Amino acid sequence: MFDDEDLAEIRDSREEWEAESLSPTLDRFGERKDEFRTDTGGQSVDALYTPKDVADLDYEEDLGFPGEDPYTRGVYPTMYRGRLWTMRQYAGFGTPEETNERFHYLIDEGQTGLSMAFDLPTQMGYDSDATMAQGEVGKSGVAIDTLRDFEKVFDGIPLDEVSTSMTINAPASVLLAMYIAVGDQQGVDREELRGTIQNDILKEYIARNTYIFPPEPSMRIITDIFEFCAEETPKFNTISISGYHIREAGATAAQEIAFTLGDGIEYVETALDAGLDVDEFAPQLSFFFNAHNNIFEEVAKFRAARRMWAKIMEERFDAQNPKSKQLKFHTQTAGSTLTAQQIDNNIVRVGYQALAAVLGGTQSLHTNGKDEALSIPTEESVRTALRTQQILAHESGAADTIDPLAGSYYVENLTDEVEAEAREILDDVESRGGMRQAVEDQWVQRQIQDVAFERQQEIEEGERVIVGVNEFEVEDDEPEVDIEEVTEEDERRKVEQVESVKAERDEEAVEAALAALKDAAEGDENVMPYIVDAVKAYASVGEICNALRDVFGEHQPGAAL
Repeated sequence: MFDDEDLAEIRDSREEWEAESLSPTLDRFGERKDEFRTDTGGQSVDALYTPKDVADLDYEEDLGFPGEDPYTRGVYPTMYRGRLWTMRQYAGFGTPEETNERFHYLIDEGQTGLSMAFDLPTQMGYDSDATMAQGEVGKSGVAIDTLRDFEKVFDGIPLDEVSTSMTINAPASVLLAMYIAVGDQQGVDREELRGTIQNDILKEYIARNTYIFPPEPSMRIITDIFEFCAEETPKFNTISISGYHIREAGATAAQEIAFTLGDGIEYVETALDAGLDVDEFAPQLSFFFNAHNNIFEEVAKFRAARRMWAKIMEERFDAQNPKSKQLKFHTQTAGSTLTAQQIDNNIVRVGYQALAAVLGGTQSLHTNGKDEALSIPTEESVRTALRTQQILAHESGAADTIDPLAGSYYVENLTDEVEAEAREILDDVESRGGMRQAVEDQWVQRQIQDVAFERQQEIEEGERVIVGVNEFEVEDDEPEVDIEEVTEEDERRKVEQVESVKAERDEEAVEAALAALKDAAEGDENVMPYIVDAVKAYASVGEICNALRDVFGEHQPGAAL
């Protein structure tokens, strides 16, 4: 790097430039805005960055090399020169048959991993024939009731050749058990099953609210999954600690990584308290981040998050396995930035967000369809979203060298700034008793809500430009848009299907499996083997969750966590 004499010369040269070039130009023309700030974080952006702005950077300590501690430059030595990120388009809607058709379509179009969306009843642990499910069956994802549905979803899809990510939280144990059961039917060794369950319940209390059980038993189920998968499915990621929904709720970039890593700390501590060894389960932890519009802020965020997690795992938890310190993450482009107005603009937004994710070193990526502000994406918009990734991978050059923005005075300075702010937030969380206590006190939620309110005010007052919404609008912007719909007839057929399965199965086997599960939940046995037995008997998602509700109860909204 630069020595003190070099920095002094640069300082003097900058002062000369400001006096002789910059100031006269500013006096004559001014700048577009009184102040330049990053997208959501609001860090001040200077006009120019020089070596002086990264004078404290220690290359080996702060950056290092790809695949080596502190992993700032990437978790693998070759990154995309060895293998491209997994192109994992989020899919799933209506019936299992429709989702199977969409999965085959995506695979035929070149997708390299599956990502499964579930409808709201499934996420909340209700069957399609439940009163609570009426009007919501298949609307926000595929409706899954029994193992029969998973058999249909993965018909013709060998589970030893694909990896599958499942966006499911409160009933994650049940859906994981179904995936394992289908793998068993296909004759796939459990050690070869690859994929991820989201399984991040703390984030549900913070941002999404699709929880079922109170926090304590929810955390117990998560640690049971950690233990079970470490032994049975070592290639399957047991949790995707999610900042995505925290960011969607309004958090800044620094808040996103601070609260996400705070959740990660809570999960690790809970697992350690349950007697698990950190280097046995930590390699199976994964993360899930958002990619917003400001390319440089997002790249800095991803790099800072990797560096922070490596230090946390080493310094706080004494992790020895290098894989325990590697922050591996999936990225999805920002749904909250999509607009119903001029929806073709969303293709451009998604392209820039995807570029930020790749420049930031993501392991897998979902690019949103242009019409997702309106509905589940059509096949055409899904294909365009996938092509966005393929063009980025094969035509842009962004994947040809590792961490290409490293050494940028601006990016390195911003990486340090985002990390410093995130660490300050984490320190605040710690002073409040840890992440779970901070969530219980509603402190985390208030921090996010305050930022969301401020940003919305900026949009409404015109301080923040949203192209096509508050600037560059067009008249009569209501073109005909082909959207996917789930009809009442679709819901009726799904209800008939689950009723048929329940009528045909061995009821005694179901009752015995559910009774055994309740006994395990009431004691201290790992519940996962019993859930696998229950799904293999064709017990439904609702029945298994109800058995656990009988033991654990339900979390009540607004009640103390």
